Amino acid sequence: MTLAPVIPALPLAGAAILLLTGRRWKGAAAGWFGSATVAAAFGVAVATFADLASKPVGQRLLHHTLFDWIAVGNFHVSVTFRVDPLSAVMALTVTGVGALIHLYAIDYMRNDPRYSRFFGYMNLFVFFMLILVLADNYLLLYVGWEGVGLCSYLLIGFWFERKVAADAAKKAFITTRIGDSALLIGIIFIWHRFGSLDFGPVLSAAHGLPNGTATVMALLLFAGAGGKSAQLPLHVWLPDAMEGPTPVSALIHAATMVTAGVYLVVRSHQIFEASAVSLTIVAVVGIVTAIYAGFSAIGQDDIKRMLAYSTISQLGFMFFGAGMGAYSAAIFLLVAHAFFKALLFLGAGSVMHALPDDETDMTRMGGLRRVMPITAATWVIGWLAMAGIPPLSGFFAKDQVVAAARQSGRIGLWYIALFAALLTAVYQSRGTFLTFFGERRYDGHPHDPPTRMRTALVALSVGAAAAGVLGLSATTGLLPKFLSPVLGRTKEAVSGPSELVLSIVSVAIALAGILLAWFVYLSGRIDWMAVRIRFAAGKRALQSGFYVNDFYSSAIVGPAKLGAAFTAYVIDKPVIDGASNGIGTLVSAAARSGRKIQTGLVRNYAILLGAAAVLAYLAVRF
Repeated sequence: MTLAPVIPALPLAGAAILLLTGRRWKGAAAGWFGSATVAAAFGVAVATFADLASKPVGQRLLHHTLFDWIAVGNFHVSVTFRVDPLSAVMALTVTGVGALIHLYAIDYMRNDPRYSRFFGYMNLFVFFMLILVLADNYLLLYVGWEGVGLCSYLLIGFWFERKVAADAAKKAFITTRIGDSALLIGIIFIWHRFGSLDFGPVLSAAHGLPNGTATVMALLLFAGAGGKSAQLPLHVWLPDAMEGPTPVSALIHAATMVTAGVYLVVRSHQIFEASAVSLTIVAVVGIVTAIYAGFSAIGQDDIKRMLAYSTISQLGFMFFGAGMGAYSAAIFLLVAHAFFKALLFLGAGSVMHALPDDETDMTRMGGLRRVMPITAATWVIGWLAMAGIPPLSGFFAKDQVVAAARQSGRIGLWYIALFAALLTAVYQSRGTFLTFFGERRYDGHPHDPPTRMRTALVALSVGAAAAGVLGLSATTGLLPKFLSPVLGRTKEAVSGPSELVLSIVSVAIALAGILLAWFVYLSGRIDWMAVRIRFAAGKRALQSGFYVNDFYSSAIVGPAKLGAAFTAYVIDKPVIDGASNGIGTLVSAAARSGRKIQTGLVRNYAILLGAAAVLAYLAVRF
């Protein structure tokens, strides 16, 4: 028996109460209640984690079966929660960071007319994510998987009165369905091959899979992971998802949804290892996505879209680490990223909250550090953590992922990973300098946010700064050692002088990126606005994400709409509807003719019956 079922039950209860009672909540009570349920879930997760950590290493696996779910023939699936080091770390991340985002939203969403509904949806989002990470079988995981997809639709389109928000919600829902369909096929394939969907028997037998079977199975799972975690080519929904409220963006990008794909790959790593090529594909897609999104982030003027592309890039780093077999490094980066990305999104929300008309254009900001010192200070911590400056968490996490390529002997991938890290420092530094440094370009009289919003920012900045202690070493760090029963022993890291050299190179790359951004955007030696005008075509390419959306619109959406129009107006309306309506017309005509027989006069019926009797007699007589 464990407390595992209580963890998702608390936000589920919060969601049910908030959504069913609706407008009966007054003031900020709904916000406090929704935040309290997630905070309580975090407390239970801490207690569960402590209980797990107190056990011997070989016994850190707990199960809790609530009930048998499906029993048809030899197909049996139960609602069982699995508590092991990986699920415990994920549950702590989801509830801990999620609780701080909820706290921030109490004031951020205060004047919204659907205040209680917002927190109900947020609680429901956390519930489904917890189901996903605590599930003990692939089918229950899929329930959580689809649940977070539903909640993303509800929250991205929360301000559905705005067409752009409604369209963004539909785009996210439809795009991720592509990957989800592949994942469902993969789950069916797993059942067909193993006769079970439980993680225990499936993953323990995965090493015996034939190479081709393992490759198909792994790539189906990765297609689902790539859709949820916005990897090429299914990344296009995430930048548009910024149309939702900023706390929603923080929750999606930091603690829920987009991390689900990384978790799925790491959880199923035995299947990927049984294939000769799957992990290489994961690594290549991850690093290509990281570079693509890094360039795209440099071209964004909207502060939230810049952060959205940075999320795509950082998720690419996580998949790259997983593809290199550095699973604990990928999870370490996931945890560190949850802190500094939530911090950056909420910092962006504070800036929007302070400027007129929720301004998001960084070219109309500048110098905000002087009037928003707390927001600026916490943002700087998140910026330096993402850039990879020691001793902040991002340095240790990203350094281990990049070093994994060097340790694998694939020197080319190491150079590419270093280049992606350089882009990270450039685009994040650009956003920082345009927003908080330089000359004033904004209107109004901005100021730091209210106390509760500041509290969330400060708490997240502490996590972004201090989380590095979890993985000071790739082999002896707290997190790698704790995850070893699930992920196996971490591959030996480069030690001694070589490890120091790799770290120095990593820091030098980060500093070079910051210096480059400073030289272009802050030093005053370059008129960056004139450069934008001179290279407008390049700017448009970066800002549009290299026209991938335009390509999809022309190559897929446009033809699909033409096909739908042809089907509707050439086949459906004249043929199918025509046949149906024709039958109806014939029946109506027959009814009109038959109606003349029924006059309501008895003498007419007597004459008709008499005539019929005479005809019958004559037919029988002769």
